[in-house]
Amino acid sequence: MHRHAALLLLAALGSPTTPADSARRVAWTTTRLGVEHAEFPLAERGMLSTVQVIALRLDPEHVRLQLMARSRYEGLRGAWTVDSMPSEAILALNAGQFREGMPWGWLVQDGVERQAPGSGSLAMAVVLDSSGVRLLPPSEIAAARGAVRDAMQSYPMLLVDGALPAPLRAPGRGVDLAHRDSRLAIGTDAAGRIVIVLTRFRGAGGAGATLPYGPTIPELAALMQRLGAVRAVGLDGGLSSQLALRDHDRSVRRWSNWRMVPLGIVGVETSGEPRTANREMASAAAVRPR
Repeated sequence: MHRHAALLLLAALGSPTTPADSARRVAWTTTRLGVEHAEFPLAERGMLSTVQVIALRLDPEHVRLQLMARSRYEGLRGAWTVDSMPSEAILALNAGQFREGMPWGWLVQDGVERQAPGSGSLAMAVVLDSSGVRLLPPSEIAAARGAVRDAMQSYPMLLVDGALPAPLRAPGRGVDLAHRDSRLAIGTDAAGRIVIVLTRFRGAGGAGATLPYGPTIPELAALMQRLGAVRAVGLDGGLSSQLALRDHDRSVRRWSNWRMVPLGIVGVETSGEPRTANREMASAAAVRPR
């Protein structure tokens, strides 16, 4: 869909309303051991009722997340999409923001630091290791350097210990709190489970599903709160946001998008030879250091 036509469509559909509290009562369905899935509209009425929430809740005892890089033109352009998901993987999603074809900020693969941490008060690190996922605010990143298996960095930080960071609470603090877009986020709850959320516009059907319309950043943070997250960070949204989920019958549901990216996150079953899958992912295309 042409961007100008898409904007006209959004204007015609009217104003958004506050996301529904019914997200607190979301009905999770177990799709396979350690993976729960849910879908529901972001709001009960108004424009936001046309935004679908796709949510996953993962048990790190059964699902291990790992980084997968893929690039072309000597590493200067991303080439990863959810279609890059290996056969061993049970889910895939794009990672954080990127710059000039390279992942932005801190990047660690297989214990090797390939890029130093980026700076920014809302630049949160996503650490992937055998214990699951740890989300580190900027003040905790330095202590973790040299002691993690995989890590990447993204922004904006949405939740820290259950609360929105100060820049998300009021306008004029360096974050556009009114901008709407399709969103992707990852978080952890008090039990250590991993919460992943993707939002998709569902009002136009077909290619219209990738229309870049959805929650604001504060609304995304509130949604993560309602799903039980205590720490959360936004991943690359807009035309980059994408997700794939392999069901127990091996069929794959894909929420794809237009943009290729340099870095993705994939999940493998901990009982299914994760080290073999990791070798395949590492050999697919290593991200070069700057």
